[in-house]
Amino acid sequence: MALTADVKDELAGVEVGKQAVRAAELAAILRFSSGLHTISNRIAVEAEVESPKIARRVRRDLLEVYGVRSESSEIPGGSLRRTSTYLVRVIEGAETLARQTGLLDARNRPVRGLPNRLTTGSRDDLAAIWRGAFLATGSLTDPGRSAALEVVCPGNEAAMALVGAAGRLKVPAKAREVRGTFRVVIRDGEGISAMLDIMGARRSVAAWEEMRQRREVRATANRLVNFDDANLRRSVQAAVAACARVERALEILGDDVPEHLRYAGQLRLDHRDASLDELGHHADPPMTKDAVAGRIRRLLAMADKKASDLGIPGTDVGLEGLE
Repeated sequence: MALTADVKDELAGVEVGKQAVRAAELAAILRFSSGLHTISNRIAVEAEVESPKIARRVRRDLLEVYGVRSESSEIPGGSLRRTSTYLVRVIEGAETLARQTGLLDARNRPVRGLPNRLTTGSRDDLAAIWRGAFLATGSLTDPGRSAALEVVCPGNEAAMALVGAAGRLKVPAKAREVRGTFRVVIRDGEGISAMLDIMGARRSVAAWEEMRQRREVRATANRLVNFDDANLRRSVQAAVAACARVERALEILGDDVPEHLRYAGQLRLDHRDASLDELGHHADPPMTKDAVAGRIRRLLAMADKKASDLGIPGTDVGLEGLE
């Protein structure tokens, strides 16, 4: 996805000065991108990432923060993944690195979530955790009904730790499990923009907001057009039906119609597209819309009663296709 790739490319270029913040980001990348493996009975720390730029960032931080050298290789795309990925591997000193980054605890047991010192750290630490997690397994979909910033997690504990970090950053995020895979998702548009900004993707925030506003304007315009068309059709149908009933009423009553009711009926026929309020303004002297509506109702009721007495069709004859 182009949008995801653009965000990751920008995040991979974010400059971080503090060693502790770089360590937090690296710990998140290692936790979410693969983590611990055993090769020839030796512990290896690996990170499988989507671009050579991210791989270079991981290797640089491994060397500059922990003094650990790593190797890198490209994994060609196949049937399951079209594009290549890039593997960063540490074997020499991997066990010590695993403890330092929180992949192993003091007793060499794998840590299932994220180290407590990271999730309770500073705002910069929390931003680094999210940046690292997104660089590892994050994705961003286009603005719209299904817009989402999502991170695939290695387990429920890591997902809950990421949700907790988002909560401390005042961004609403939810953990969910889909076919055995744990994910953390931000769906609110404002929340997505906020998290992109917090992670350091300033350029991507501007592009996202522009796309989001364009979609919202288009959707609003479409809703208004559809709403106006529906209202217009109903208004036209109601006006045609009202005029047809008034014409039929005057025809049924003939000379028997009281003058004030005839006047109201004629107002309706003379101003077919006018609202009841507008009809009242056209009257001489002016009337309220309730007065106009009342007179027209009485005109129709009187005509329908006479039609019933005479055994002839009433004012609603022939209106089936108009209502």
